Amino acid sequence: MLKEIQYLDWNNSNEILKKAYKAKLFVLIIGPKGTGKTSLVRDFAENMNMKLESINFSLRTRESHLIGTKTLTNGTVSFEEGLLIKSMKESNMLYLDEINAAEADVLLRLDEALDDRRQIVLKESTGEIVKAKEGWFVIATINPLTHSGTKELPPQLLSRFPVRISLEYPPEEIELEIVKKHVSGNHDSEIIQAIKLANVLRQAAAVEELFYSPSLRETIAFGKLLDEGMTPKKAANIVFGNVYTQWGNIEYQKVSDIITSMFGN
Repeated sequence: MLKEIQYLDWNNSNEILKKAYKAKLFVLIIGPKGTGKTSLVRDFAENMNMKLESINFSLRTRESHLIGTKTLTNGTVSFEEGLLIKSMKESNMLYLDEINAAEADVLLRLDEALDDRRQIVLKESTGEIVKAKEGWFVIATINPLTHSGTKELPPQLLSRFPVRISLEYPPEEIELEIVKKHVSGNHDSEIIQAIKLANVLRQAAAVEELFYSPSLRETIAFGKLLDEGMTPKKAANIVFGNVYTQWGNIEYQKVSDIITSMFGN
């Protein structure tokens, strides 16, 4: 993960999060994969000295993961609380990653907990009403609708997050500084070229000319492979090119031609 979060804060995102927390307003961070959304949230939780509970909805998260489930141990039935209930009771920061990939039944339970009452009926157990402790804070992220598996959030749930932060890929010079924090060698010119390649692919994906948009993690990986003695062209093919083979040879060849034009033969 990216640790130099100060380089990601080109939208003063940390300051916005602090103000939202003090105002008791939940936050929605919007941006494509790999722009540092998760790193921003983790850094904020660490700075606020708050325990972070994370739920990723792209992993087919079910209602039981949020609320909990009954378990049978040595003949005794007990209820194991899910991350949503746990965070409400303990006033932990709750991170709802890729919330617009969640199933409808999951979104309904979230909507119940996130309204102004900050409470939920634990119908899966005793029927008690769980009310969030003071200081409970929720941050959610969504990917653009062009990303596979995403869908529009219902308006009533969207309104639960009145503070919205748009996080985009950083400018080239900022991305270079980020990558340099993770590599030991002096590969500035090659990394700059890789960042330009990544931005070409990102722009093509944004207008649906390609199926995939490379993230900051990939430009970092490119730099690390250069540290290991790999040539720039080979590193570019491995990191940026080969992933497109899953969409067929035509898709892969498009990207391969771009890599050749930028890194030569």
